[in-house]
Amino acid sequence: MDRWELIGVLQEDQVPDALYDIPGVHDIPVQPDAYYFLRPAPEGGWTTGLRERSADRDMNRFATEDEACRDLLAKLRARPRPPDGGGESVEELLAEGEEIRRQAWEEVERALRERRPDEER
Repeated sequence: MDRWELIGVLQEDQVPDALYDIPGVHDIPVQPDAYYFLRPAPEGGWTTGLRERSADRDMNRFATEDEACRDLLAKLRARPRPPDGGGESVEELLAEGEEIRRQAWEEVERALRERRPDEER
């Protein structure tokens, strides 16, 4: 298995895009606090692990791309499955967050407008 085949399997399994980063093949546009990665090791071979709060953890090194891909796939499949509808892309999640913030701001402004006449009495 190579990185491109791994991406296909992860998409079939509906693994959320924000959970993994494979530089040059599947880059996360906005990196969350924690995500899994697969990347070439500086000294040769491949590395998988968990990037959490800007630090690499639970790293494994492999001689072949196939071994590294299978390790990352096993890690991602071992995670609890999200509830139905959990396959949103990062862009969809960010847009949803923006909409929630916009609605909250509108509610605050409405509450302030409604409160002002009471204060003038």
